[in-house]
Order: sequence, then structure tokens, then C-alpha cells
Amino acid sequence: MVPALALAGVAVLAGCVTDDDNGDLPPADTPGGVRLQVVSFGDSLSDVGTYAPFAGTLGGGRFTTNPGQVWTQLVATYYGDTLTAAQTGGYSVPVINHSDGYGYAQGGALVTASQGNGWAPNGTGALTVPVATQLENYLAAHNAFNSRQLVLIQGGANDVIQAASRIGANPLDTAAATSTVQAAGVALARVAQSAVLSGARYVVVVNVPNLAEAPVTMLAANPTASASLFNGLVQTFNTALSNQLINDGVMRQVVFIDAATWFHNILASYQSNGFTVANTATACNLTAMAQNPPAPFQSNPSAYATSLFCSPPNFTVAGADQTYMFADLVHPTTHLHALFARNVEQAIAASGVGR
Repeated sequence: MVPALALAGVAVLAGCVTDDDNGDLPPADTPGGVRLQVVSFGDSLSDVGTYAPFAGTLGGGRFTTNPGQVWTQLVATYYGDTLTAAQTGGYSVPVINHSDGYGYAQGGALVTASQGNGWAPNGTGALTVPVATQLENYLAAHNAFNSRQLVLIQGGANDVIQAASRIGANPLDTAAATSTVQAAGVALARVAQSAVLSGARYVVVVNVPNLAEAPVTMLAANPTASASLFNGLVQTFNTALSNQLINDGVMRQVVFIDAATWFHNILASYQSNGFTVANTATACNLTAMAQNPPAPFQSNPSAYATSLFCSPPNFTVAGADQTYMFADLVHPTTHLHALFARNVEQAIAASGVGR
């Protein structure tokens, strides 16, 4: 879903996007028609390989059906760029900052809080640098954005998941947990605002897909209760995000991607989109992975049963990366990532970039 004034300041001239310094952004031999450098912020949905130095030794590297790519990488390729991780490490691998890496998204990241999903002290687990801090780190290293960059901003799913776990453990925490999710939605909008104020001219903001429609709900012990919980929390986050973008005057300056609606529509027509399995099973055989963990996960086998470590030997069936919608309980397969990337590319094109 793209607002009518999706990218303020976009001027279309002879197939080019005019640059701020009166120099034209020339047409390029790329699928997107122009060449843009992609900078991304977010969580596991956008992570291009933060934990690859460790996960790669186990056949994985990204939160999908490896060696497939995630949507941010595919969008970068569409505009003639190659997106690599800005920081790698975690799981006891030393942390390295890469000055030529512009993929700041990290699996497990929350919007503002530091201890995201999978986090462990002293770099022994996931790093989970918050989305807001990712942006701050970019600005500390590069000072500002420029008019030839495409900024992708996504996050919030881990805030929702943590809130759901908190409520499940203690229903009396429902109001406080919901308030935390609402605050996270506002904070993600402020990340987008900060990017715009820091010179970003082309910005994409993605809301949270509805986890009530993912295997994490469909395969839960009580799917009805899980769906009710996730429905409310996702709606709270997404409403707070969109309302804050509108209130701050930022919505008209970005391409807003309603991932919740998009995923719902793909699910409703999954077979016509090339899938044979929707949300009732996972491409990665999570049960088998948990039953046969490698040495680093002997004490916590469930931590291995995730798409981060999933590759063809762990697929439920051959070719599952193309025929299943979900790699694990929440993450898209290679094919679903490709469809989402195409949706984002089409939304960007509709806003005027490259025309």
C-alpha cells in the first residue's frame, strides 16, 4: 500500500531521478532502471548475514531457506547494488564492523531495547543491536544519507513476540506489554523520521506481518488463543507506526509497505503464487533439527531448530524453499522473500523512482 505522495521531492526527468546537486542520476543497466545504493535497518526479516561467520559453518547464514537470499538483498540487486552485513559476529565469534557493509539489520533485534530474541551477554548469542541504534551506528560512521541511496526500514516483530511471551507467562501483564508494543511502533516511525531528517530521499518503511497467520500460531498448542493474542499485538504495533508516521508528516515522504495485508493476500492465494504448502508446515524440518543438533547446541537443541541454520539437508522435502511459504515458524522461504521483494520494487517504481 503506497500513499499518493509516497516519495516527496521525487522529480521524473527523461527516465532519471534528479539529484540534489543538480546532477542527474543516470539510467543504469539494472532491472530497476537506475542505480541506487541500498542501506537497510531491521531484524531477521532483513538480516543479510550478521551471524553467517558462525551459522555458515553449519550450512546456514540467514533466516530463510539457505542459501537463498532475503528481500533486502534482492531489492539491492534490482538497483545494481550488493548488500552485505555492516556487522558480523555473535555466537562467540568476534564482532567485526565492516565499513563497506550497509546491511545493518540483525536477527532478533527489537526496535529500541537491546536484549532481543536470542541475545546473550558478551556476544555468546545473537547480537540484536536495536533498529534505532542501527541507524545511529550508520550515522556515526557515515554522517548522513545521500540522494543516491535507498533506505529500507523494517522491525517490530520481535517486540510483538516478546510481548506475547510476557502475556502468556502472566496475563496480568497484558496492559503493560501492549503499551510496550505501542511504544515500539512509535519508535520505528521515529527511526524513519530520523532517516529523512538525515538526508534520506528514498525511504521504504515496512510494517509487521500478522503472526496470527504464521506457523507459530497455526502449529501452536492453542491456535485460537495464539491468533487472538498476535492479532491484537500486531494491530497495536502497526496502528502506532502508521499513526506516528502521519502525525510527524513522514508518511507522505516514504513508501509505506503494508506487509500485514500483503502476506494475508498471498496466503489467501498461495497456490496461484507457486506454493503447495501455506502456513501449516515449515520448509525446514525443525523436529529433526532439534533431535540432531550439532555440538554447539547439545545443551539447547531448540535453539538450533531455526531457519538461521537451515539448508537443503534440513529441508522437509526437496525443493521446499520454493514450494513452502515459511522456512520456520515465522520466517519466509526463499520464494516468499522473492515475491515480497518484487512487491517492494513495484511499490518503489509506482512512487516514481526510475521513471
